[in-house]
Amino acid sequence: MFERTLSRFRSLIRSGEYVLSIHALEEMAEDDILTEDAENVILAGSIVERQVDRATRERKYVFLGKDLAGDPVGLVGKIGSAGKAVIITVYREGKS
Repeated sequence: MFERTLSRFRSLIRSGEYVLSIHALEEMAEDDILTEDAENVILAGSIVERQVDRATRERKYVFLGKDLAGDPVGLVGKIGSAGKAVIITVYREGKS
């Protein structure tokens, strides 16, 4: 359903054309998630949902995948105005 968008995200990740938000970095530190884990979620995971921000009308995408150890990780990202992938947040899937 989101094949073209997923392909674009993967291309941007492979070429290093992405940024991690401060919120994503904070969540990654809290959940012991590495940058490589976040990259793997996009490279080997899937998009499960598209969301539209009510205020800005920006589209953002919810990814589900696994970290390098094989544990489930969720991620929310978008394509920014500069054409780079923006990783908004990253979290351990199923963490209470």
